[in-house]
Amino acid sequence: MAVVVNKPLPEFEAIATGGVQVTNTSHNGQALILYFYPKDNTPGCTTEAMQFRDKYKNFVKAGAVVFGVSRDNMKSHEGFQEKLELPFELIADTEEKMCHMFGVVKNKIMYGKKVKGIERSTFLVNADGILVQEWRGLKVPGHVEEVLKAVKLLKKAA
Repeated sequence: MAVVVNKPLPEFEAIATGGVQVTNTSHNGQALILYFYPKDNTPGCTTEAMQFRDKYKNFVKAGAVVFGVSRDNMKSHEGFQEKLELPFELIADTEEKMCHMFGVVKNKIMYGKKVKGIERSTFLVNADGILVQEWRGLKVPGHVEEVLKAVKLLKKAA
């Protein structure tokens, strides 16, 4: 089942760093940000993670919880999280269940070869578990500010 804007999230279950269990209903009552990124410890993904880190207090103040999602394993995530001092958890989607559900697995050309990769994307779910906004194929500069603005608008509308 794929995600659709203005519809509840389909059922899913995932484990994040710190042993945190994340499901389609685990964070009802607060806004949920799921940002999908290609790979731990790569330049764009490091920059994006640091920008979410630097604005994290603002997200919490606006009533949101942030999770980064990639296909990396838990060991990789724990090292990445520790190295960058990330205050939020990272979901290890090694079997690509969430990646497929959110439709972020794309064919890419890397160094002249076709590879299956993750399209950098962010999803905003409201306090009722409804997907209210998505950003797909995004560029890192300015993105985190845009997501924060959307979260603040959500809070204002509530």
